[in-house]
Amino acid sequence: VKPTMSSSGKGQSLVNNAGQLKAAWDYAKAAGRVDTGKVIVEAKIDFDFEITLLTVRALNAKGENQTYFCAPIGHRQEHGDYRESWQPQAMTPTALAKAQDIALNITDCIGGLGLFGVELFIKDDEVWFSEISPRPHDTGMVTMITQKQNEFELHARALLGLPVNTRLHCNGASAVILGGIDGHGVVYQGLEQALAVPDSEIRLFGKPEAFINRRMGVALAAAPSVDEARIKAAIAASMIVIKPE
Repeated sequence: VKPTMSSSGKGQSLVNNAGQLKAAWDYAKAAGRVDTGKVIVEAKIDFDFEITLLTVRALNAKGENQTYFCAPIGHRQEHGDYRESWQPQAMTPTALAKAQDIALNITDCIGGLGLFGVELFIKDDEVWFSEISPRPHDTGMVTMITQKQNEFELHARALLGLPVNTRLHCNGASAVILGGIDGHGVVYQGLEQALAVPDSEIRLFGKPEAFINRRMGVALAAAPSVDEARIKAAIAASMIVIKPE
């Protein structure tokens, strides 16, 4: 059971019996971004992994609407929040074609121009739609190191009617830098050590207040393989220590 509009798993709960329905209904209504008086009820499915398929609706050289896809992004969640992502996510050609077809149909129905974060569940060749965000996606921050034009550039270019390029130029990964503390006016330590990780970058979000599980930044890393990039991004993120000023 989940709200009709939410993010990061807020308002979602698993219902195993009828006695849990009221609590799930109340939580979905209270924790969602908007109380529409409705909730979404979905069956629990068995899947291998989840992807974000960044889908761009932009004008082509003829001035016509065209849909472009970035390479699929794999990601890991904890308690509904993104913790790491990587690109590309390995999957079968059949599953990728199905994912692109689903994303195309949904974004065509929504219309407009810009980048959409389409999340899908994958099991072998089977694909299920999960949700869509009409904007750059948190898991898509990995594109700041993997793509010639990252998700933010793609969104802006599409809205401005400029050419877009979704080409992947290297394997990469992102790892979230968590607050680790509750405090105001925080400072960051370990930047020099984090940036010493080969082919790594750090993006700090400039948030003046930290919470233990608040996302304060992201570490990015490129490598010949996705597995190596994930390790490097995790190491770089672990080097950053956030303390009160």
